[in-house]
Amino acid sequence: IILIWYLGRYFHIESDAIQNSLKNFPLFYSGVIFITLYCIVTFFIWLSKDVFKFIAAVIFGAYLSTLLVWIAEVINAFILFYIARSLGRGFVESSLKEKYTRLDERLGKVNFLWLLLFRATPLIPFRFLDLATGLTRISFKRYLLAVILGSPPRLFWVQYVLAGVGKSIFKNPYALAEY
Repeated sequence: IILIWYLGRYFHIESDAIQNSLKNFPLFYSGVIFITLYCIVTFFIWLSKDVFKFIAAVIFGAYLSTLLVWIAEVINAFILFYIARSLGRGFVESSLKEKYTRLDERLGKVNFLWLLLFRATPLIPFRFLDLATGLTRISFKRYLLAVILGSPPRLFWVQYVLAGVGKSIFKNPYALAEY
């Protein structure tokens, strides 16, 4: 929210002008470009997710940005899960030996509802969950279902707040000072 306020106050960004210029491009292409950039940039620069979520909320609105970020997060979950599974699982298993075997057995039995709850609440970052589940024997199908069902509620409320706050601050950057 502080970043939104700073951008709105000092850079005088007009979200309506950005939206109007994007209307010259078909929505499908704008969405594909956003999802591709989100996946690539957030893979290499981990703290950039929040910037992308904010940009999507202001430009695409709460509903469409939730859909676009959700698709990108499902793709990220797939990539990170399999990177952890193929590159990290063997290393962690050989390093921790018996401790890991017991932990892996316990985590492999984690109920689907727990995975869904972890994915739906903002307590654990998506990236950590993707990597951590890839290191365990949790099946990808079970985790993917939790990702698909659990991510939208969490993403929607974040996108809804960012869209509302972002548009308000860009229209009146001094609105926060009034409160």
